Amino acid sequence: MRFQASRHGGKARDFGDLMPSADSPFAVRIATDERDLLGAQRLRYEVFVEELGGDGALVDHVRRLECDAYDPFYDHMILVDRQRDTGGIDHVVGVYRLMRGERADAAGGFYTAGEYDLSPLTSSGRRLLELGRSCLRAEYRGGPAMHVLWTGLADFTLRNEIEVLFGVASFHGTDVTGLAAPLSLLHHRHLAPPDLRVRALPEHFQRLDLCPEDKIDRVEAMRAVPALIKAYLRLGGFIGEGGFIDHAFNTIDVCLVLDTDRMNARQRAIYTRGLEAVPAGEDRA
Repeated sequence: MRFQASRHGGKARDFGDLMPSADSPFAVRIATDERDLLGAQRLRYEVFVEELGGDGALVDHVRRLECDAYDPFYDHMILVDRQRDTGGIDHVVGVYRLMRGERADAAGGFYTAGEYDLSPLTSSGRRLLELGRSCLRAEYRGGPAMHVLWTGLADFTLRNEIEVLFGVASFHGTDVTGLAAPLSLLHHRHLAPPDLRVRALPEHFQRLDLCPEDKIDRVEAMRAVPALIKAYLRLGGFIGEGGFIDHAFNTIDVCLVLDTDRMNARQRAIYTRGLEAVPAGEDRA
């Protein structure tokens, strides 16, 4: 697949590099050429296919690339290790896939719309950003890399005056019974208010209120919630109603929604300076 920045309503590089200081070992930028895109797809293959057991109709197992029909329409934010940026496609060590609301029609809609009814968001008239395919190369987890990538994301959203961020995030595996406590905890304590409450499509709707709230060991249940989901909740994020079991990717998905207007001062400070490192491979819109 050819990389076509021109399909994005202007070249992605018009946003400028979203990079830390020159003495940082990392650079954050929007993919500007086919090498950058292939690097992102190679990393996604290593995480979502090789590590987590996912698959898809357009996954290229021969070239080890995780790709889909939406890729040409997204901005691909990549984290580059400057020391690896010498050729080949292994220079990308982190990635976020971003779809601004004004480009969704050209892509045939948001990826998340295949799992959730997004009408509360798409009819709001607010500036939307769909997040997905977030991951880090294994050896960069637990260090500063995710912080740098998150700071780049915050920079991107501020530059584009984004008001609402959303996307699916995943629990590994498809055993709803084994994940009943954490899924129920999210439903009871973090369900989105009506104006943000997207809902899993009826044909795939998986109830999340599987346990009464007073029967949940909240500490243990929260330990089972993937770290990236907890990171969004710390920023004041919510989940939509219902879950989606994705057998192709071997996950149970929830839809995260973050309204920047609802952030308090502490949450906004965290958002603008970046979160501490969190594990990768849990955000897959």
